Amino acid sequence: MDMTKSGPEVVGFQVRDFSKGPGLGQDRLAGIAKRTRIDEDAISPKRRRGMSTAQVPIALGPELAGTLMGPDEFDAVTESTEGFVYELIHGVLVVTPPPLEGERGPNDELGFWLRLYQFQNPDTATLDDTLPEQLVRTRNNRRRADRVIWAGLKRQPNPRMDVPTMVVEFVSAGKRNRRRDFLEKRDEYLAIGVSEYWVIDRFRRQMTVYRSGQPEIQVGEKELYRSPLLPGFELSLAHILAVADRWEKQS
Repeated sequence: MDMTKSGPEVVGFQVRDFSKGPGLGQDRLAGIAKRTRIDEDAISPKRRRGMSTAQVPIALGPELAGTLMGPDEFDAVTESTEGFVYELIHGVLVVTPPPLEGERGPNDELGFWLRLYQFQNPDTATLDDTLPEQLVRTRNNRRRADRVIWAGLKRQPNPRMDVPTMVVEFVSAGKRNRRRDFLEKRDEYLAIGVSEYWVIDRFRRQMTVYRSGQPEIQVGEKELYRSPLLPGFELSLAHILAVADRWEKQS
C-alpha cells in the first residue's frame, strides 16, 4: 500500500494515524483498501530496538497492529479477531483487511480449476490439496499467501509441517506491494523449498513463474501455462483475468 508522511506510523505497540486523530477507529479501517498497513522499510532495526516488546496477546486483533513479537510467539497465538489478515514481517505484527474482490474472485476460480483437475484425473493428478489465504512460515517471517498448492506428496498435507509445493500470489496495486510480491516473497518462498512461485498480475495482464535456480517464466494473457508439477493441468491466464475484470467493473 502506498504510504504518505501523514499516514500510519508505528508507535510503541500500536499503529496510530495522526492524520485522522488518535486511536484505531473503524473509519480508518474501512478506508484501508490495500494489502499492507505498515511500511516495512520504515521500521529500521535501530528503531525496533528502541521500541518496547509487547507481551503476546491472548487474541490478535486490529488494535495490535505494530506489536513486536518473534516467530515463536506469533505461532503460539491460537485466537484472533475474524475479518482481518495477520502476518509477522521483520518482527512486527502486520494487520490488513481481507483481499479485495479483484483478488478473491480469480483466486477462487483458480481453486475451482485445480479441484476440477484433481476430480477429472483421479489416477494421474499429482495435486494433493490446495488452500486459499494460507499462512506460510518462512525463515523469519509469517506470510499470508493468496493460495498454496501441495503436489506429489501422495497424502493429505499437514499445513504446519509440509512446505507448499507451489505458492500463488495475486498482485495488489501499489509500488511497494509489487516489490513485496515480486522480490521479497519470491526470495522467502524459494528459500524454504517452494518449487514454483506464481505471481499473477492483473494490472500488467501477465503471470511470472519463479523456480529455484532457473530463469523466470513470463506467461502472456493469451497463453496457457503447464507446470511439470501438475501434469495434465493447463492454466488459462485469460480465463483468470476475465474473472478479475468482472469484479473490477463492479467496484
